[in-house]
Amino acid sequence: MSTALDRFLTPLLGAADGAHAVAVAAVRGEECAVLCRGPAEPGTRFEVGSLTKTFTALLLAELVARGEVHYADPVDRYLPSAVPGPPITLLHLATHTAGLPRLPPGLIGREARAAWFSNPYAAFTSADLLAALPRTRLHHRPGTRVRYSNYGVGLLGHTLARAAGGDYAELLTERVLAPLGLTDTDCDPYRPQALGHWHGRPRPPWLIPGLPAAGALRSSARDLLRFLLALLAPDRADLTGLPPSLRAALADVQRPRLALPRTGNRVCLVWNLRPRGGRPLLHHSGGTRGFSAFAGFLPGSGCALAALADTAPTPLAPFIQAAYGTLCALDGSAAGHVPGDRGRELPGGGRESRPLPGGPAHVQ
Repeated sequence: MSTALDRFLTPLLGAADGAHAVAVAAVRGEECAVLCRGPAEPGTRFEVGSLTKTFTALLLAELVARGEVHYADPVDRYLPSAVPGPPITLLHLATHTAGLPRLPPGLIGREARAAWFSNPYAAFTSADLLAALPRTRLHHRPGTRVRYSNYGVGLLGHTLARAAGGDYAELLTERVLAPLGLTDTDCDPYRPQALGHWHGRPRPPWLIPGLPAAGALRSSARDLLRFLLALLAPDRADLTGLPPSLRAALADVQRPRLALPRTGNRVCLVWNLRPRGGRPLLHHSGGTRGFSAFAGFLPGSGCALAALADTAPTPLAPFIQAAYGTLCALDGSAAGHVPGDRGRELPGGGRESRPLPGGPAHVQ
């Protein structure tokens, strides 16, 4: 049965150039809808790339709510080796203010270059990540600039797993995915999923063993809708069975941690926040060598949208831009593009380095 949401979502199904399978999901008030095109269903799993980072942020907030870690904890408290220089905290990693490069040293070796158009991260392991720490040079003092880093959020996930005495993927499932009922979502590249494409050519499943917290998740439109519904209203009646720590974390990830100069934009825990009609709009995008993904929500209006496509982002990211504009349209505000957020966070994209006036005092 057609819904009022369909007229907003239907154009988005055709916005991903070269895509075979597309799935979009949205909520506006009490109305929800999931639309699919091609060989996709509401439960079809897509690689979500850097949307993984938003789940890693939720895991961090959940451990903080339990008192197992604290935002101000230095990373080297939990690791056998450290990055030379001033201490890097968990909050620095979750706000891209650690000063770390976009990728860890040693990742772009001969094997990564040979697999650049398929699986550049596949040969980089957790052991390689630990070996990279003492070889890392910071681009700036922690807490003074925003510099997008896959390395940083990958390191955050590794640190949280060490702090809790487990594996990142297992810990995320136990603390976040299973309590939220996200049965289609995990880091397993061998469960059935859509076939990704890059310039029309099929791509193998994305492998990122050393930095899973930065981009290893697969998810579906229906799971992402459930995730966004939980973020919109952590106190909803059907979420009463959630652990108090996860309910608190759902709210805490949305709290602005720092302000970007001259823009009015904020950075939360991983999520980007832009004022939209006097209310916050939170969003993030993701991409792998075969997939594009977007998720965003407006807590003040009860609107949220997730969009998935089985094709890699192109430089102008029309699918990501269209998804952002559709979310704005759901809220009734003027649609706009997403400056600095092209859906290319993996493997080499991201935002430029931006100074923070006053430095560390702006990281809360």
